Amino acid sequence: MIEKRWIHYPPFTPEQEQVAQRLAESLKVSPSLATLLVQRGILDFDQSRDFFRPDIKHLHDPFLMADMERAVERLIKAIDSNEKILVYGDYDVDGTTSVALFYGFLKRIYPNLDYYIPDRYEEGYGVSWQGVEWAGANGYTLIVTLDCGVKSVDKVAVAAQKGIDFIICDHHRPGDELPPAAAVLDPKREDCLYPYKELTGCGVGFKLLQAFCIKQGLDPETLYDYLDLLVVSIASDIVPITGENRILAFYGLQRLNAQPRTGIKALIQISGISGALDITNVVFGLGPRINAAGRIKHAKEAVRLLLSEIEEEAMEFAEEINKHNSERRNFDSSITEQALFMIENDEWFSNAKSTVLYKEDWHKGVIGIVASRCIEKYHRPTIILTQSHGKAAGSARSVPGFDVYEAIEECADLLEQYGGHTFAAGLTLSLDNVDAFRTRFNEIVSSRIQPDQLVPMINVDMLLELEAITPKFYNILRQMGPFGPGNMTPVFESRNMTLVGRPFLMKEKHIKFDVKQNNSAVFTAVGFGMGHFYPDIVNGRPFSICYCLEENNFRDKKTLQLSLKDIKLH
Repeated sequence: MIEKRWIHYPPFTPEQEQVAQRLAESLKVSPSLATLLVQRGILDFDQSRDFFRPDIKHLHDPFLMADMERAVERLIKAIDSNEKILVYGDYDVDGTTSVALFYGFLKRIYPNLDYYIPDRYEEGYGVSWQGVEWAGANGYTLIVTLDCGVKSVDKVAVAAQKGIDFIICDHHRPGDELPPAAAVLDPKREDCLYPYKELTGCGVGFKLLQAFCIKQGLDPETLYDYLDLLVVSIASDIVPITGENRILAFYGLQRLNAQPRTGIKALIQISGISGALDITNVVFGLGPRINAAGRIKHAKEAVRLLLSEIEEEAMEFAEEINKHNSERRNFDSSITEQALFMIENDEWFSNAKSTVLYKEDWHKGVIGIVASRCIEKYHRPTIILTQSHGKAAGSARSVPGFDVYEAIEECADLLEQYGGHTFAAGLTLSLDNVDAFRTRFNEIVSSRIQPDQLVPMINVDMLLELEAITPKFYNILRQMGPFGPGNMTPVFESRNMTLVGRPFLMKEKHIKFDVKQNNSAVFTAVGFGMGHFYPDIVNGRPFSICYCLEENNFRDKKTLQLSLKDIKLH
């Protein structure tokens, strides 16, 4: 087990200390809470008000996005001319929620449209040749892409020859050339002055509809009915929950908890989630199930569920998707076991600074998950490849601070297709190039990655005495959500723990024990996957803990407990 590094927030300057003190006084909160706010860039009362009470009126003007005027004009023209419109999405959570949002809203006011999701295995990621052919054969003259399309230069050009226009709504990095579309909406375009760059594909689609409502004189509040879909995309696509995403996620969670659409309600029931939903249980409870449809069968099933308005039908769809998720888990577990065995039993794989594994019969739908599992153990940039249509197709995942997309881009001459983000990417290459790619990729990673990036780290916000933890402290802490990238759940370190009673070892893998510190109250601490600490703790070895605070609701009794991130033995 690799020992984790605990990275502490840099000590405050005297000026920051003064800001935190003023903030504590003006907000009437503890110095610890004021410190957490300053760490997050919240420096005065007004910023605190906006942070704790996000206002949907503060969403940016959608017309600040490059090409927005052209996009809205083309959409209105299509509707006025009764053209057939095709809403085209990707097969992951962001793509399917995008389609459900865009199609679901537009269908209310315009009947002449349909949606299309490519088959993960037959067509691959993004706009496919089959999709373009299908649209042409069925008389569609406008395709609105969501969460894909910004790199589909050749397909958009061929579609134009068939009389098909594109409006592209994407959030991935564009290539050197933009597609010849009617409009390309992507905040990451170099010439786009839109103030917020981290929208999801679903978020870009939402902005197009927001602009459409403004232009058509429709009440934009009717769009807010779809924020439950948008927050699922924000959570599942692991984008920063800052700026505009924070506002959308805040109101999306309210919608999700108060009045979720029928399909999502069925999904929540089938997931067994109890209590209020937050970003974490959307990521781990809803996201994988929506994704499982495209991984195991076809992502159209997920869209069908998200659009469903009849409870019985929605439950049937949700149960089917839940079965796909169980099947996905089995594949995931089995392939992860094989991948770890390959690394452990090959000297080159064990000593490399990266992991690139290939096996022809691995299930393509779970290789991204397997890459993440391998990183949990070996903590280095990882690519898992399998065979698809006579090619090697793969998913890449990275470690904090290392841009895996750039490293893959340097191997472009060995690849047939690639795309993605800093921490996650997809690629396709000839089977003959797998070994050469593995060698080149490892050379690039070895030359760039810093030694400390190969060691897992935990960012610790602050040292905290257990006696500072009170129900009031937790209540204010909770209001700092939604938590996620850019505003992570605060992590605390408490030192010199005193064990109260005997610890429990659960299922040989997890640990649970009661602790206190000096004269503090006694808190229960739970560490999943930390069973290896049991022998030292039970034998009285002194230790410190780092943890997040959470509320445990057992038999209608609420208590605060410590959700352990790591234990440091002294």
